[in-house]
Amino acid sequence: MGPVPLTLLLCVSALSVLVSAALDDPTGEDDYTWPQRKVPLVQEKQTVHLGSSEFLAKPQTELHGICGIECQQGFPEPSLDDLEQLLSYETMYENGTRTLTTVTIQELNVSNDLMGGSGSHSRRRREVYGTDTRFTIADKQYSLKYPFSTSVKISTGCSGVLVSPKHVLTAAHCIHNGTDYLDGVQKLSVGVLKERSRRKGKGRKGKGRKGKGQRKHKEEEEEEEEINENIEIGEKQEPKGKGKGRRNRSRRSTTSEQPSFRWTRVKQMQVPKGWFKGISENVVADYDYAILELKRAQKTKYMDLGVIPSVKKLPAGRIHFSGFDDDRPGNLVYRFCSVSDESNDLLYQYCDAKPGSSGSGVYIRLKEPGKKKWKRKIIGVFSGHQWVDVNGMQQDYNVAVRITPPKYAQICLWVHGDSSQCRGT
Repeated sequence: MGPVPLTLLLCVSALSVLVSAALDDPTGEDDYTWPQRKVPLVQEKQTVHLGSSEFLAKPQTELHGICGIECQQGFPEPSLDDLEQLLSYETMYENGTRTLTTVTIQELNVSNDLMGGSGSHSRRRREVYGTDTRFTIADKQYSLKYPFSTSVKISTGCSGVLVSPKHVLTAAHCIHNGTDYLDGVQKLSVGVLKERSRRKGKGRKGKGRKGKGQRKHKEEEEEEEEINENIEIGEKQEPKGKGKGRRNRSRRSTTSEQPSFRWTRVKQMQVPKGWFKGISENVVADYDYAILELKRAQKTKYMDLGVIPSVKKLPAGRIHFSGFDDDRPGNLVYRFCSVSDESNDLLYQYCDAKPGSSGSGVYIRLKEPGKKKWKRKIIGVFSGHQWVDVNGMQQDYNVAVRITPPKYAQICLWVHGDSSQCRGT
């Protein structure tokens, strides 16, 4: 083998530096800290049962006709009644049944909790701006390490981020089109990056009879194995007796090349009522987020939620996120970029992205109050490619949904089930 070209060494070195910067604590930057603030109190008011979903909606790679930052500028701030309606939510359970929960909001500080935007109108078009600045995190010494390890793949073709051992934050349009749940949500699953599986049967010698808890754990593992077979290898089940050889060959040929996922079924999912069509068409883009509760807790470290008044006022106004872009199948893709504009609920930004990255958790890193330690927190959800209304014309941008104090309180309630645990960021 001949000498490695200098240009290749330089590229590898540059990528290593960038990945290390994404992983390691920054030094010599600013002394900005995460703001400590109280958030409104979101409490459940009433829950009613709904009929089962038909699961007829088709996935959307792009959202059209969205009322974005410019379109929303002339609107008044939502009243308390409006906000309570928008933050009421629907819960879909794994058996197909649904409930609608109305909420009350207490201790809402309008001036602080409904955050203002920058008013700037600098724009760029979406997808890849000239040179592709995305980085494929293929090496497992990085992809299985925080913060990249918090990124997950959704079986409907989106991405998401772990916000607790059992909860994933993603985009609402990844499971619901505003009218109905997507086809495939009946058996929605989440894939977490993992080390290559050990061979079955290893280390099982000497074990006695399994108790009830052990049997349940074994059943859950078998269910995960079935999900892995259907999603990770074949994506869709083939008729019995057909394609078996192809699946086995596919498994052998990709084990050393592509990441492996541990797939877990979703127990239930929650979507804010503000995402549903007919509730408030003008702000539907502001509520493109959802929480998925997994049947099994994950051992992977998760990322906390955070609220920041303005991203553009931070050094470089920089955000980060990782997802599973369609044009790089099976690989985790990381990017960082500056924010071009922000409103109360939305971010326009320059990050290169492709379909499949929608639902990724958008995060920044700031110092913890009173400490020198830096901490990453999720401050938004990447909604993806959206055609938004700009002065009566449709233009396409990369859009992320901001986590505001009321949304933080709502998501925190979904995750913890107890609003008393959601009093501050």
